[in-house]
Amino acid sequence: MPEVLSIQSAVSFGFAGNSVAVFTLRRAGVDVWPVYTVTFSNHTGYGAWRGQVMTSEQVTDVIAGIDDRGALADTDAVLSGYQGAPDMGKTILEAVKLTRRRNPKAIYCCDPVMGDVGRGFYAAPGIPEFIRDQVVEQATIMTPNLFELEYLTDRTVSTLTDVLEAIAALRARGPETVLVTSVVGLDCKTPGIRMVAQNPDETWQVTTPVIDRSFTGSGDLTTAIFLANLLEGLDLGTALSKTASAVYGVLARTHELGQSELALVQAQDEIVSPSRRFEATRI
Repeated sequence: MPEVLSIQSAVSFGFAGNSVAVFTLRRAGVDVWPVYTVTFSNHTGYGAWRGQVMTSEQVTDVIAGIDDRGALADTDAVLSGYQGAPDMGKTILEAVKLTRRRNPKAIYCCDPVMGDVGRGFYAAPGIPEFIRDQVVEQATIMTPNLFELEYLTDRTVSTLTDVLEAIAALRARGPETVLVTSVVGLDCKTPGIRMVAQNPDETWQVTTPVIDRSFTGSGDLTTAIFLANLLEGLDLGTALSKTASAVYGVLARTHELGQSELALVQAQDEIVSPSRRFEATRI
């Protein structure tokens, strides 16, 4: 069974960061050891929240305790998302280095959470620069949205060709595999939301219908499912298809129930057996 060290935020009410990733990974059959970069009452999209940002020392201490149990030697991947504070990125990279010392085959999956189209940057100042200048070269897998892809590659994308060139430019700086989420409005013949994934050997795309509302935590969900699929040993096209299908299933169920937060529990079967399948096509 794959094992993942997941270093992300956590909320008590609702679903974001590790509050999404832990449930999703375990439901997908992956053991996960969560480490929290923040512990908030709810995600910041509500405009008000309570709780604390963890210090780097606190996070390092928790990871050291996990290492004391010998768990890092069996850890297959480190997963990171929302960092909370600029110095947390350095702590995460130290955790990646430590995990790789314990298990040289361990990979690092980074969801570079920093902003989005229409919202701009919402990560704390210093985090986007750190991810761009320090994290990219260490990551094995990255899962940026379109806004984050543009920032990380210093490019403006307006066509699918632009997206593919930006992905290639990002991969040239470090990550073997890149998944770009929420690719919309770019010479897409079929209306919908497109995901594009590329590794050294191939490029795939998949399109799902648009659900006309926003979902906090959907990026965390997407990255967790994609990582679980790759750790299962699926090829890139199949991993992308299963990821898009599962994410759509959870979001559609959430919308159907009229919930403000992801309906992870109610839609948990969608994670492993999506009710609707969207086939990826090779580019």
